[in-house]
Amino acid sequence: MGNELIVHYEDPMASHKICETILGLFPRSVDRPIVVVCIGTDRSTGDSLGPLIGSFLQENGLNVFHVFGTLDDPVHAMNLENILKYIKAHYRNPFMIGIDACLGRIASIGDIKVNAGPVKPGAGVHKKLPEVGHASITGIVNVAGHMEFVVLQNTRLSLVMKLAKQISAGILEADRICFQKSMFQRMRFHMTDKRSAK
Repeated sequence: MGNELIVHYEDPMASHKICETILGLFPRSVDRPIVVVCIGTDRSTGDSLGPLIGSFLQENGLNVFHVFGTLDDPVHAMNLENILKYIKAHYRNPFMIGIDACLGRIASIGDIKVNAGPVKPGAGVHKKLPEVGHASITGIVNVAGHMEFVVLQNTRLSLVMKLAKQISAGILEADRICFQKSMFQRMRFHMTDKRSAK
């Protein structure tokens, strides 16, 4: 897989492709905490993609990744800057994945995009907010063009849920793989340490 992915949520391999692309974006040589920042609010159906993903991740349990932004504790325009400051203060050199809903062309509705580089929250509704992440995941929930606030409010929850389930499944798979690798590396280090002590 490359460093960029566009996949429709109905693709039966969507979650696996998301996982593989995420893993391909991670730094290979540096041991850094992985922080997933799910942006949005449950006050708007279309903008609830991020908090839904955050809640799914929290409910299923993450092994090594850390998540911010759930339905109970959303990350949104009012607290985004403070959350980013908190992350940088409490995690040493974190690798951040920014997640957000976005608007696009009619033909692209239902697409999931995984990219190197940050997500730009608020861009679709003309808000200037800090960019988030060394990598980004976005789900196209509705059509762009005009009256974006109204469009987000009138987005079908069914679509947002399906996108959220596929994205969270891909992140959970990536988290499991990273956990298995870290356990293997610890075991190998422990065995090497025992041999050198003899």
